[in-house]
Amino acid sequence: MQHLNPGPDFPPGTVTAPLRLVVADDNPVIRAGLTALLSDREDTTVVAEAADGREAYEAALVHRPDVVLLDVRMPGVDGISALPHLVRLAPVMMLTYSHETETVREALRLGAGGYLVHGEFTTEQLVRAVRDVREGRPHVTPGAARALVNGVRESAPAHAEPELPPFLGLVPPQKLSQLQPDVGQSYRSRFQLSGREAEIMDLIASGMTNQQIAAACFISEKTVKNHINRIFAKLHSTTRSQAAAKWLGVA
Repeated sequence: MQHLNPGPDFPPGTVTAPLRLVVADDNPVIRAGLTALLSDREDTTVVAEAADGREAYEAALVHRPDVVLLDVRMPGVDGISALPHLVRLAPVMMLTYSHETETVREALRLGAGGYLVHGEFTTEQLVRAVRDVREGRPHVTPGAARALVNGVRESAPAHAEPELPPFLGLVPPQKLSQLQPDVGQSYRSRFQLSGREAEIMDLIASGMTNQQIAAACFISEKTVKNHINRIFAKLHSTTRSQAAAKWLGVA
Protein backbone atom coordinates (compact mmCIF):
# COMPACT_ATOMS: atom_id res chain seq x y z
CA MET A 1 0.00 0.00 0.00
CA GLN A 2 1.39 3.33 -1.04
CA HIS A 3 0.69 6.31 1.22
CA LEU A 4 0.77 9.74 -0.32
CA ASN A 5 0.55 13.23 1.04
CA PRO A 6 -1.81 13.51 4.04
CA GLY A 7 -3.44 16.70 2.72
CA PRO A 8 -2.75 20.27 3.77
CA ASP A 9 -4.46 22.06 6.64
CA PHE A 10 -6.14 25.24 5.54
CA PRO A 11 -6.72 28.03 8.08
CA PRO A 12 -10.27 29.38 8.40
CA GLY A 13 -11.29 31.85 5.74
CA THR A 14 -8.92 30.58 3.05
CA VAL A 15 -9.46 28.35 0.01
CA THR A 16 -11.51 25.24 0.78
CA ALA A 17 -9.37 22.18 1.30
CA PRO A 18 -9.42 19.67 -1.57
CA LEU A 19 -11.36 16.47 -1.16
CA ARG A 20 -9.03 13.79 0.17
CA LEU A 21 -9.36 10.47 -1.64
CA VAL A 22 -8.16 6.88 -1.35
CA VAL A 23 -7.85 5.02 -4.65
CA ALA A 24 -8.17 1.23 -4.46
CA ASP A 25 -7.50 -0.79 -7.61
CA ASP A 26 -5.28 -3.82 -8.20
CA ASN A 27 -4.11 -2.46 -11.56
CA PRO A 28 -1.10 -0.22 -10.87
CA VAL A 29 -1.54 1.63 -14.16
CA ILE A 30 -5.13 2.60 -13.28
CA ARG A 31 -4.08 3.58 -9.76
CA ALA A 32 -1.27 5.75 -11.06
CA GLY A 33 -3.48 7.33 -13.69
CA LEU A 34 -6.25 8.18 -11.24
CA THR A 35 -3.74 9.49 -8.72
CA ALA A 36 -2.12 11.75 -11.29
CA LEU A 37 -5.49 12.88 -12.59
CA LEU A 38 -7.04 13.66 -9.22
CA SER A 39 -3.97 15.03 -7.47
CA ASP A 40 -3.18 17.54 -10.21
CA ARG A 41 -6.21 19.62 -9.25
CA GLU A 42 -7.09 22.22 -6.65
CA ASP A 43 -10.31 20.49 -5.55
CA THR A 44 -9.13 16.89 -5.10
CA THR A 45 -6.05 15.05 -3.90
CA VAL A 46 -5.20 11.36 -3.45
CA VAL A 47 -3.85 10.63 0.03
CA ALA A 48 -3.28 6.89 -0.42
CA GLU A 49 -3.38 4.08 -2.96
CA ALA A 50 -4.39 0.49 -2.25
CA ALA A 51 -4.11 -2.73 -4.26
CA ASP A 52 -6.97 -4.60 -2.56
CA GLY A 53 -9.78 -4.21 -0.07
CA ARG A 54 -7.65 -4.86 2.99
CA GLU A 55 -5.16 -2.16 2.03
CA ALA A 56 -8.05 0.19 1.28
CA TYR A 57 -9.45 -0.37 4.77
CA GLU A 58 -6.06 0.20 6.39
CA ALA A 59 -5.57 3.39 4.37
CA ALA A 60 -9.03 4.64 5.33
CA LEU A 61 -8.28 3.99 9.00
CA VAL A 62 -5.06 6.00 8.81
CA HIS A 63 -6.12 8.87 6.56
CA ARG A 64 -9.88 9.17 7.15
CA PRO A 65 -10.48 10.28 3.54
CA ASP A 66 -13.51 12.15 2.28
CA VAL A 67 -14.26 9.44 -0.29
CA VAL A 68 -12.86 6.00 -1.16
CA LEU A 69 -12.75 5.07 -4.86
CA LEU A 70 -13.08 1.29 -4.88
CA ASP A 71 -12.65 -1.30 -7.62
CA VAL A 72 -14.78 -4.46 -7.53
CA ARG A 73 -12.48 -7.25 -8.66
CA MET A 74 -9.19 -7.37 -6.75
CA PRO A 75 -7.09 -10.28 -5.49
CA GLY A 76 -7.10 -10.96 -1.79
CA VAL A 77 -9.99 -8.97 -0.35
CA ASP A 78 -12.20 -7.77 -3.20
CA GLY A 79 -14.16 -4.54 -3.25
CA ILE A 80 -17.56 -6.05 -2.44
CA SER A 81 -16.13 -7.87 0.59
CA ALA A 82 -14.41 -4.73 1.88
CA LEU A 83 -17.34 -2.41 1.21
CA PRO A 84 -19.37 -2.97 4.42
CA HIS A 85 -16.27 -2.18 6.48
CA LEU A 86 -15.19 0.82 4.43
CA VAL A 87 -18.57 2.58 4.53
CA ARG A 88 -18.19 2.84 8.31
CA LEU A 89 -15.13 5.01 7.76
CA ALA A 90 -15.95 7.09 4.67
CA PRO A 91 -18.35 7.38 1.73
CA VAL A 92 -17.45 4.87 -0.97
CA MET A 93 -17.83 5.20 -4.72
CA MET A 94 -17.32 2.11 -6.85
CA LEU A 95 -15.02 2.88 -9.78
CA THR A 96 -14.69 -0.21 -11.90
CA TYR A 97 -15.09 -1.98 -15.24
CA SER A 98 -17.63 -4.38 -13.72
CA HIS A 99 -21.27 -3.60 -14.52
CA GLU A 100 -23.00 -6.94 -14.03
CA THR A 101 -26.48 -6.57 -12.60
CA GLU A 102 -25.86 -8.50 -9.39
CA THR A 103 -22.58 -6.69 -8.74
CA VAL A 104 -24.15 -3.25 -9.10
CA ARG A 105 -27.14 -4.15 -6.93
CA GLU A 106 -24.99 -5.73 -4.22
CA ALA A 107 -22.62 -2.76 -4.10
CA LEU A 108 -25.47 -0.30 -3.64
CA ARG A 109 -27.20 -2.58 -1.15
CA LEU A 110 -24.02 -2.70 0.95
CA GLY A 111 -23.80 1.06 1.11
CA ALA A 112 -21.86 2.34 -1.89
CA GLY A 113 -22.77 5.95 -2.54
CA GLY A 114 -22.19 5.69 -6.27
CA TYR A 115 -21.23 3.32 -9.06
CA LEU A 116 -19.13 4.55 -11.98
CA VAL A 117 -18.09 2.33 -14.88
CA HIS A 118 -14.80 3.19 -16.58
CA GLY A 119 -15.26 4.69 -20.02
CA GLU A 120 -18.59 6.30 -19.18
CA PHE A 121 -17.43 9.57 -17.65
CA THR A 122 -15.07 12.48 -18.17
CA THR A 123 -12.63 13.84 -15.61
CA GLU A 124 -15.00 16.66 -14.68
CA GLN A 125 -17.89 14.23 -14.32
CA LEU A 126 -15.75 12.02 -12.08
CA VAL A 127 -14.85 14.93 -9.83
CA ARG A 128 -18.45 16.06 -9.66
CA ALA A 129 -19.55 12.53 -8.79
CA VAL A 130 -16.94 12.32 -6.03
CA ARG A 131 -18.17 15.58 -4.55
CA ASP A 132 -21.81 14.50 -4.81
CA VAL A 133 -21.12 11.18 -3.11
CA ARG A 134 -19.30 13.03 -0.34
CA GLU A 135 -22.45 15.12 0.16
CA GLY A 136 -24.71 12.07 0.14
CA ARG A 137 -26.04 12.44 -3.39
CA PRO A 138 -25.94 9.14 -5.31
CA HIS A 139 -24.21 8.85 -8.66
CA VAL A 140 -24.34 6.03 -11.20
CA THR A 141 -23.19 5.99 -14.81
CA PRO A 142 -25.56 4.75 -17.57
CA GLY A 143 -24.10 1.23 -17.63
CA ALA A 144 -24.76 0.78 -13.92
CA ALA A 145 -28.23 2.31 -14.25
CA ARG A 146 -29.12 -0.12 -17.04
CA ALA A 147 -27.91 -3.02 -14.89
CA LEU A 148 -30.23 -1.92 -12.10
CA VAL A 149 -33.21 -1.59 -14.41
CA ASN A 150 -32.55 -4.97 -16.03
CA GLY A 151 -32.15 -6.59 -12.62
CA VAL A 152 -35.54 -5.35 -11.48
CA ARG A 153 -37.19 -6.59 -14.66
CA GLU A 154 -35.61 -10.04 -14.43
CA SER A 155 -36.38 -10.51 -10.75
CA ALA A 156 -40.12 -9.75 -11.06
CA PRO A 157 -42.37 -12.86 -11.33
CA ALA A 158 -44.35 -13.04 -14.56
CA HIS A 159 -47.72 -13.16 -12.76
CA ALA A 160 -47.08 -10.16 -10.53
CA GLU A 161 -48.61 -7.38 -12.62
CA PRO A 162 -50.52 -5.73 -9.73
CA GLU A 163 -47.48 -5.69 -7.42
CA LEU A 164 -44.77 -3.65 -9.12
CA PRO A 165 -41.34 -3.08 -7.59
CA PRO A 166 -41.11 0.51 -6.39
CA PHE A 167 -38.17 1.18 -8.72
CA LEU A 168 -40.41 0.57 -11.75
CA GLY A 169 -43.86 1.54 -10.58
CA LEU A 170 -45.26 2.39 -14.01
CA VAL A 171 -45.86 -0.66 -16.19
CA PRO A 172 -45.60 -4.42 -15.51
CA PRO A 173 -41.95 -5.56 -15.79
CA GLN A 174 -42.71 -8.28 -18.35
CA LYS A 175 -44.53 -5.78 -20.59
CA LEU A 176 -41.62 -3.38 -20.29
CA SER A 177 -39.26 -6.18 -21.30
CA GLN A 178 -41.40 -7.18 -24.27
CA LEU A 179 -41.72 -3.63 -25.51
CA GLN A 180 -38.11 -2.63 -24.95
CA PRO A 181 -36.91 -3.46 -28.51
CA ASP A 182 -39.36 -0.89 -29.84
CA VAL A 183 -38.19 1.83 -27.50
CA GLY A 184 -35.73 4.25 -29.09
CA GLN A 185 -36.15 3.95 -32.84
CA SER A 186 -39.83 3.52 -33.74
CA TYR A 187 -41.15 5.53 -30.81
CA ARG A 188 -38.41 8.13 -31.10
CA SER A 189 -39.36 8.80 -34.71
CA ARG A 190 -43.05 8.75 -33.82
CA PHE A 191 -42.75 11.36 -31.09
CA GLN A 192 -39.74 13.18 -32.57
CA LEU A 193 -37.70 13.07 -29.35
CA SER A 194 -34.05 13.98 -29.49
CA GLY A 195 -31.45 11.37 -28.54
CA ARG A 196 -31.13 12.81 -25.02
CA GLU A 197 -34.90 13.08 -24.62
CA ALA A 198 -35.32 9.45 -25.69
CA GLU A 199 -32.66 8.39 -23.18
CA ILE A 200 -34.41 10.28 -20.40
CA MET A 201 -37.80 8.91 -21.43
CA ASP A 202 -36.39 5.38 -21.18
CA LEU A 203 -35.28 6.13 -17.63
CA ILE A 204 -38.64 7.69 -16.75
CA ALA A 205 -40.39 4.57 -18.06
CA SER A 206 -38.16 2.38 -15.89
CA GLY A 207 -39.30 4.29 -12.81
CA MET A 208 -36.32 6.48 -12.05
CA THR A 209 -36.79 9.71 -10.09
CA ASN A 210 -35.44 13.02 -11.37
CA GLN A 211 -32.52 12.71 -8.97
CA GLN A 212 -31.66 9.23 -10.23
CA ILE A 213 -31.92 10.36 -13.85
CA ALA A 214 -29.67 13.35 -13.15
CA ALA A 215 -27.08 11.03 -11.60
CA ALA A 216 -27.27 8.51 -14.46
CA CYS A 217 -26.93 11.20 -17.15
CA PHE A 218 -24.50 13.48 -15.29
CA ILE A 219 -26.80 16.48 -15.58
CA SER A 220 -28.55 18.66 -13.01
CA GLU A 221 -32.06 17.98 -11.78
CA LYS A 222 -33.09 21.33 -13.27
CA THR A 223 -31.89 20.15 -16.68
CA VAL A 224 -33.82 16.91 -16.21
CA LYS A 225 -36.99 18.90 -15.46
CA ASN A 226 -36.46 21.00 -18.59
CA HIS A 227 -36.09 17.87 -20.70
CA ILE A 228 -39.21 16.35 -19.11
CA ASN A 229 -41.25 19.45 -19.87
CA ARG A 230 -40.28 19.19 -23.54
CA ILE A 231 -40.93 15.44 -23.55
CA PHE A 232 -44.41 15.89 -22.04
CA ALA A 233 -45.22 18.49 -24.68
CA LYS A 234 -44.17 16.16 -27.51
CA LEU A 235 -46.04 13.19 -26.01
CA HIS A 236 -49.08 15.35 -25.17
CA SER A 237 -48.92 14.12 -21.59
CA THR A 238 -49.21 15.79 -18.21
CA THR A 239 -47.90 13.00 -15.95
CA ARG A 240 -45.01 10.53 -15.95
CA SER A 241 -47.38 7.57 -16.11
CA GLN A 242 -49.18 8.97 -19.14
CA ALA A 243 -45.91 9.67 -20.90
CA ALA A 244 -44.55 6.22 -20.08
CA ALA A 245 -47.71 4.49 -21.30
CA LYS A 246 -47.53 6.31 -24.65
CA TRP A 247 -43.78 5.79 -24.95
CA LEU A 248 -44.15 2.05 -24.33
CA GLY A 249 -47.22 1.69 -26.53
CA VAL A 250 -49.59 0.55 -23.80
CA ALA A 251 -51.80 3.65 -23.76
